[in-house]
Amino acid sequence: MTIRLDTGAAGAGDDAGAVQRSLLAPEHFADVFERHFADVHRYAARRLGEAAADDIAAETFLIAFRRRDRYRPDRGPVRAWLFGIAANLIGRHRRAEVQALRTWARAGTDPVSGCHADPVADGLSGGLGPGLAGVLARLSAADREVLLLVAWAELSYDEVATALRIPPGTVASRLNRARRKVRAALQTLDEE
Repeated sequence: MTIRLDTGAAGAGDDAGAVQRSLLAPEHFADVFERHFADVHRYAARRLGEAAADDIAAETFLIAFRRRDRYRPDRGPVRAWLFGIAANLIGRHRRAEVQALRTWARAGTDPVSGCHADPVADGLSGGLGPGLAGVLARLSAADREVLLLVAWAELSYDEVATALRIPPGTVASRLNRARRKVRAALQTLDEE
C-alpha cells in the first residue's frame, strides 16, 4: 500500500490531513485526539459507564495511532473510523453493557448519571430511564449499536455505515427496526 503524504499546511479541522501528517511527525495525531476524544469518551460512558469509558476511549486512540497508516480517507471521515474502533471495543464489553442496562431497569437509576449526559441522550430516553434501559437491553446487539451511534454519538447514517462497515441501507433498516421496537415497548410501559 502506498500512502501519499501531503505535508503542506492544512486547516486545523482537517482530520485526514492530521492523520496523514502524523505518519512523518507523530505529534500531529494529537490534533485528532483533541478534537474527538471527548465525543468517543462520552459515547463509551453512556454505553458502559464512566470507568470502562476511560479504558475504551484510551484504547480507541491507541489502536488508531498504531494503525494510522491503514486509515483511508476514501472510506470515510476520521470521526467514523474512530467510532468504528470504539464500537468494536464496546462489542467486547456487551455482556457488561446488557447487565448494566438490566440493573438500571430494575433499580430505576442511571448507572452513568453525573457523567457527560447530553441532550440527545435525554431526548432518546424521554424521561423513561429505567424503562428505556430495559428496552435497550432487549434489542439485538446490531440494532442497539446503530441506534446508539445515531442517538448518543450523533453520527450520520453514512458515518455509522463507515464505522460498522455495513451498507447505509443496512443502517437505515436496523435503525428503523430498533426505533419501532423501542416505540412499541415504551408504549407498552406507558399503558402499564
